[in-house]
Amino acid sequence: MFQGSFEHSIDDKGRMAIPAPFRKLLAEAADQPDSAGDAAVIVTISDNECLSAFTREQWDEKITALSKLNQLDKNVKAFKRIFVGKAQECPLDKAGRILIPADLRRHGGFEKTCVVVGQIDKFEIWSEERWNSSYDEMSDQVGSICESLADLGISL
Repeated sequence: MFQGSFEHSIDDKGRMAIPAPFRKLLAEAADQPDSAGDAAVIVTISDNECLSAFTREQWDEKITALSKLNQLDKNVKAFKRIFVGKAQECPLDKAGRILIPADLRRHGGFEKTCVVVGQIDKFEIWSEERWNSSYDEMSDQVGSICESLADLGISL
């Protein structure tokens, strides 16, 4: 499970270190529990102003579910063009970094610092500026968010 948030830098080549707890999960998902081995993430744009990163297994599940939908539906076509069309497999190097492709870095608005945020079955990669703005907005609404989730049977 991906949880927690971590600040990381992006180097001049567009590489970002995956947080250590996430590297461990990715190595386990790649059946390489002692090293990054063949670990990789699938990175794509998100419905927010960030990027989403999935394990291969999680991405394959999403693609399988997507392939079962009506392929003539305009929303399915648009979703595939936007989210699947921008998806890139990003292998972890020996230092536990991924290279985020330039077009995805531009979409995410990345400069030098990003925030990696666990989302249970995936993690998000935010520009520091966008994350701070979004977090501040969410923090102001925490009461109504908790109330909405309580209506769904979820409480802290």
